[in-house]
Amino acid sequence: MADTIVIIPTYNEIENIEAIIEAVLSQSDHIHILIVDDNSPDLTALKVKELQKKFPERLFLEVRKTKSGLGTAYIHGFKWSLQKGYDYVFEMDADFSHNPNDILKLYDACHLEGADISIGSRYKTGVNVVNWPMARVLMSYLASKYVRLITGMKIHDTTAGFVCYKRHVLEAIDLDAVKFIGYAFQIEMKFKAYLKKFKIVEVPVIFTDRTRGESKLSSGIISEAIFGVISMKLKSLF
Repeated sequence: MADTIVIIPTYNEIENIEAIIEAVLSQSDHIHILIVDDNSPDLTALKVKELQKKFPERLFLEVRKTKSGLGTAYIHGFKWSLQKGYDYVFEMDADFSHNPNDILKLYDACHLEGADISIGSRYKTGVNVVNWPMARVLMSYLASKYVRLITGMKIHDTTAGFVCYKRHVLEAIDLDAVKFIGYAFQIEMKFKAYLKKFKIVEVPVIFTDRTRGESKLSSGIISEAIFGVISMKLKSLF
């Protein structure tokens, strides 16, 4: 049986979905994919159902009724993956900003090198971002610095969304108590693991901005990340 599942949340990713599925599954026969789709109007889920005929034992689909946020999509996927018995659970975007060729690097960091969590890090060795406007690069880089300062985590890319978790990490975290639903979700998951003293390793990767489809980043998501971090830290102290 395969030991690895890659969770890919989707909302209107019809332009990317077939290519990303093909690319991820080509990395290893031991990798499966779970698509968590928020009832995309562009019929992303319908395309996934078509592809399930080609990958009947490796491609899975969960369709939610409404667009409910990145964090809740991953929590849904985590619970599904734990129930199905996977040992290594990945978070990954559908838009090729995370290179499928890096999946095995993150896997090896956990499977061979003893990490509990491995992060595909944009900032471990400088700034490895392609096709982003300078303003967005600065915002992301400074956000990670800010989170590192407030939380005390020794992680360079605290907002990274390309992550591999060992099963026991997700079992140890109270998934129902995870508060944030936007990109702050990524920070909260790392912080909860950090507080439990899991070994977190950063693997340098090159992040490439999407070339197809639309970004889901919004001002509300940014605000959640900025102000939520302080709240999260204070709660951890008391």
